[in-house]
Amino acid sequence: MVKLLDDYLIKGEEFKKAKIKIPNFNQDKVIESTADNPVWVHFGGGNLFRCFHAVVAQDLLNQGELNSGLIVAETYDNEVIDKIYRAYNNRFLSVTMKSDGTFDKELIASVAESFYFNAENTEGWAHLTKVFENPSLQLTTFSITEKGYSLRDSKDQLTPLALEDIQGRSKPKTNMGAITYLLYARFKAGKFPIAMVSTDNFSENGLKLQEAILTIAKAWVENEIVEQDFYDYLINPKKVSFPWSMIDRITPNPSEKVAKLLTADGFEDTEILHSQKHTNIAPFGNTEEVHYLVIEDAFPNGRPALEKAGVILTDRETVNDADQMKVTACLNPLHTALAIFGSLLDYHSIWEEVANPDLLALIKNLGYGEALPVVKNPKIINPKDFIDQLLTKRLPNKNIPDTPQRIAADTSQKIPVRYGVTIGHYIANPRFSVKELEFIPLVIAAWCRYLIGINDELESFSPSPDPLLEELQAFVAEVKLDGSQQEIHDILKPILSNHQIVPNEMYQTGLAQKIENYFEQMLQGKGAVLKTLQNVLKEHGKNTDRLLI
Repeated sequence: MVKLLDDYLIKGEEFKKAKIKIPNFNQDKVIESTADNPVWVHFGGGNLFRCFHAVVAQDLLNQGELNSGLIVAETYDNEVIDKIYRAYNNRFLSVTMKSDGTFDKELIASVAESFYFNAENTEGWAHLTKVFENPSLQLTTFSITEKGYSLRDSKDQLTPLALEDIQGRSKPKTNMGAITYLLYARFKAGKFPIAMVSTDNFSENGLKLQEAILTIAKAWVENEIVEQDFYDYLINPKKVSFPWSMIDRITPNPSEKVAKLLTADGFEDTEILHSQKHTNIAPFGNTEEVHYLVIEDAFPNGRPALEKAGVILTDRETVNDADQMKVTACLNPLHTALAIFGSLLDYHSIWEEVANPDLLALIKNLGYGEALPVVKNPKIINPKDFIDQLLTKRLPNKNIPDTPQRIAADTSQKIPVRYGVTIGHYIANPRFSVKELEFIPLVIAAWCRYLIGINDELESFSPSPDPLLEELQAFVAEVKLDGSQQEIHDILKPILSNHQIVPNEMYQTGLAQKIENYFEQMLQGKGAVLKTLQNVLKEHGKNTDRLLI
């Protein structure tokens, strides 16, 4: 048996016997180099980072294109640092699960340092401040999810923590306040340039990061906490850039099935951590083989040769087109539809869902039928080919232990982008009519039904975590599922008129009325959700056998 803490340079043959690829660099030397000349900080130490960003860095280290390792700043869960990173010398096993049933395993040692970055953790706070004061730092990347950038509540008002941060009376408590603090430290140290690269999975991610940081910085200037020159530094792209990006790699939570297979292959460290903050992470990460990372090439302090590790560097417009294609049309809307219907129909794996002809027809009609006609072709990735690959290779992959429950998390934060953008295209483009849309309203109706927390068999289930869950569930708390007469419009209006969740035009365009109609159909007793889906497919579905070529 081999372990993560084994000296892979000495025990190379044992790792080879366990079919594990090892680094061809000395981790200790990388750690020394990082201490003197940090290059890359990443915020958010979760599974996507471990299976994507860290692998990119490892590829560059293996090629001699990077001498400094990654510095991980986990902003949410201290147990991740203590029990997963530091317990294993910042190493982990990346497991790529191929659609042919085989696994590729690689020992990742590209992380040099890891810290819990929080105002209450003086060690992490002091060290990250020192790193940001170092002129060698070129870039930071982020995978902290949509809510990690949030400064406002569902009513578009600054949250209490954000209000506290902009007063500047203590160390910032929001992620964005803390990041702004680090940038101020860099400004004071010498106005050194840096690229702040959001790689989170939503559209215009760089803009959202920039706006959040500038919100804090502007308030600090107004409150005379910092000088105007700091704000000017932040808005100068030759000093601080906020590149946009598109990222795509399905990376579910660590799987018990994968853990057993790793043990059988001779790998010892397979215990999965379920932290007090409900983080699921392990000494290994399991991910799919298909992946894309497209980044706007705007790095004022230089950058590693990311393109030599498969990253696509391009201009902002192309990044945005690629992102819009994926996030608003060709993947994420389909994923969310499967998450909602899968939870309601009591599925617990994505591949089993796409084996269901009705659910497969649903996402085909969403992708090919409603989203693809209005999405812009980014040229670097063909949208039609992207959906083809998704439906034939990625989603049906039985080795990917992904669940609708994982994807259903934070759906209230995802709807504006995953469906609102396509709705906006139908409204803005005179060649199309928003009245043509049937499957997007159907999914939103199903989400409203999902909020009730009772599945299609009329059995209770726990909806996935969502920052607005408690608020939204209050609106549907008295809904009956027995087909009795109810004021559906009054029930759903507080949700469908919330412009933080759905587009402003829902009632003007008639989409809200469609949602209310489909929602009402889903309340007609046991099996009503599936029956509604089948009726909509029968009445409005296209010949899906011809959609996939």
